[in-house]
Amino acid sequence: MKAGKSGRDESVGSDARGRETDDQDLKMIEARMARIRRKVVILSGKGGVGKSTVAVSLAAALAARGLRVGLLDVDIHGPSLPTLLGLEGEAVRGGEDGLVPVEREGLKVMSIGFLLKNRDDAVIWRGPMKMNVIKQFLRDVAWGDLDVLVVDSPPGTGDEPLSVCQLIGRLDGAVIVTTPQKVAAVDVRKSVTFCRRIGVPVLGVVENMSGFVCPHCGTVTQIWPTGGGRSITEDMKVPFLGAIPLDPEIARLGDSGQAASGRYGEAVMSALLERLAAPLIGRAR
Repeated sequence: MKAGKSGRDESVGSDARGRETDDQDLKMIEARMARIRRKVVILSGKGGVGKSTVAVSLAAALAARGLRVGLLDVDIHGPSLPTLLGLEGEAVRGGEDGLVPVEREGLKVMSIGFLLKNRDDAVIWRGPMKMNVIKQFLRDVAWGDLDVLVVDSPPGTGDEPLSVCQLIGRLDGAVIVTTPQKVAAVDVRKSVTFCRRIGVPVLGVVENMSGFVCPHCGTVTQIWPTGGGRSITEDMKVPFLGAIPLDPEIARLGDSGQAASGRYGEAVMSALLERLAAPLIGRAR
């Protein structure tokens, strides 16, 4: 250990200042989160299962029912919300109370995508950098008073979901998204175990891309073996919230940046509203 001119151990002083900074950050985060009644994180074991689709549609469905809703994108390497919401090119501005979230159709939105100069820029960061930006989103964004904050987390059980769950304080629960086939559904087990290890209640599992809806006749055709999500939930003893079929209309609205429209939210959530959105509405009132 190295002593400075004062004769005291400078490394100890540095650690103490670091702890003081961390304590202050946590107090600021706690103050922000105290103004948000319910916080829900959307998780998945693998990428490409439609996690962001569920996050946006849940947020839009809640907002359509008169709740004040925030949507936080902590997928640092693959932020999808700016595209789904038609907010590409939007930039974050500072206000008197902190960073001002971008608003669309009644949703307050924050994403790393708003901080990139070019949408093709790659975020090449290690864990500590990702932790810092997530901390900034929770500490510095002026969410104001919200009924529900929906957090779109990247797949897996690594830095980003762990940072969110540890920093945010008390989460009301996690929704885990999967697709029907076994290769995706088996990772639901890991996500459930992750939640149990860190004390986050599992609200349930959504099986996305469960069959294909014909745009002409409305018939649902099973493309992959179905029931993978349901069987895992039965085994792990967590709720099965329902299945969302592949629907060209959902893809079209998302690609055109209309994911906050009522049609998008209702199309995705129609089978899930009573089991997921409705209970959250009751809790948030």
